[in-house]
Amino acid sequence: MSLMQNRIKVLRGTPKCPNLQTMFLMRNNLKVIDNGFFGFMLNLTVLNMSGNRNLEALPEGISQLISLECLDLSRTGIKELPMELKSLTKLKMLDLSFIMDLLVPRHLISSFSKLQILKMWGSRLKTYCSNENNVLAVDSIENENLIEELKSLQHLNILRMSKIESMIALERFLSLHLLRYSSETLELSGFRETYVFDVLCLENMERLEKLNFRFCEHMEEIKMGNLHTRVPPSTNYTSRFHTLREVQFLYCDKLRDVTWLILAPNLRFLYIDECAKMEEILREGKLGEVAEVVPTPFLKLERLGLIRLPELKSIYWDALPFPCLKHIQVDDCPKLKKLPLNSDSAKGNHITIRVMQAWWNNLEWENEANRDAFLPSFKIST
Repeated sequence: MSLMQNRIKVLRGTPKCPNLQTMFLMRNNLKVIDNGFFGFMLNLTVLNMSGNRNLEALPEGISQLISLECLDLSRTGIKELPMELKSLTKLKMLDLSFIMDLLVPRHLISSFSKLQILKMWGSRLKTYCSNENNVLAVDSIENENLIEELKSLQHLNILRMSKIESMIALERFLSLHLLRYSSETLELSGFRETYVFDVLCLENMERLEKLNFRFCEHMEEIKMGNLHTRVPPSTNYTSRFHTLREVQFLYCDKLRDVTWLILAPNLRFLYIDECAKMEEILREGKLGEVAEVVPTPFLKLERLGLIRLPELKSIYWDALPFPCLKHIQVDDCPKLKKLPLNSDSAKGNHITIRVMQAWWNNLEWENEANRDAFLPSFKIST
């Protein structure tokens, strides 16, 4: 049964649907669901309520869905998960993405012993003891109790975590093979005690697809450890982050470059915003320290966003092929005078270059032919 996008606000009554297995309630205007609404849906295995921002509470009767295997509550306004959800012992997928300040009773997550997929990306979870009045208002990954609960999920295959806010927490997280192996997303936020971050500490995260650095205001450098001494000349060192598809840097005020991205050959999306001292994306001198022969970067890149980078002068020191590039956005980067493009870049692709008119007019090109080749790609940024 699909009732998605029907502007439904209230679900009342107790419909008798004993054979119903799947129900889609996504992107309605749900505010209230009667406690008895799910009472006669005992064979329901999939329930998706994502996108209902006005839904702040789950009905008590949801605990009767003892056959439920997939529960998607992402992008809802739910404030608390009831302890009664423990009865959902067959649950294999739980999506809690993009829910702010969600209260989760301690020991609830670990009760889902068959859980294979757990998504909490973009959320802020707080755990508490149901027999105490004091809520432990700490971020999910900093909460040792939650990490202990995640350890018990022996069938976990896919984990999409939210923020890690210190090096100590990251080290503890990475020490757990199950979490390290299953994690597809990771956000490093704050890290106030970390001035130099060795990105190779993440190289054994075999499924990592999305990595964010946010508000790392004290982080001055992201280094690649002793890569040049650890890798034989014949080794392809870029295989370390071959699963990485998306990287974002936001409010990392002291970072001057992100040269380590040379280790991510399959990067599709790169977005850098509000990094006050960012001077270069890839720094030639650093690459020379890694290997004599450096592979061509950004061969899989599709989207590049460079926003509010007052000191940025260079993306790369030479033109790049960009065979997959679709979109470039540059905004408020006054010292960036040149793009790594020539008439051979992105041949056959329809590229959009969204920038301010004045910036485009002052852009430097190797020759007029190169400029003319990308003139159809220019779109005025508003």
